[in-house]
Amino acid sequence: MPTTTVTVGSTVGLHARPAAIIAEAAGDLDSEVLIGLPGSEGVDAGSSLLIMTLGAGHGDAVEVSGDVEADVAVIAALVAQDLDAD
Repeated sequence: MPTTTVTVGSTVGLHARPAAIIAEAAGDLDSEVLIGLPGSEGVDAGSSLLIMTLGAGHGDAVEVSGDVEADVAVIAALVAQDLDAD
């Protein structure tokens, strides 16, 4: 399963707005993508609520994994961006 580690770029961490943007993008993909803290089981990237339960803050490392490498790359890129910036 392709996995990449990425640093959370949003200044508020993976909170409401960034989590919603990531979940919406994950919902548009054809495969399931998981997000988790290193060493822990990932949660469904298609659920903003589950993403927020991770408690990942700005600068924290998270692992993004899934069966399709391109889909993992899409979600990893979003996690790395500051999605809370206007």
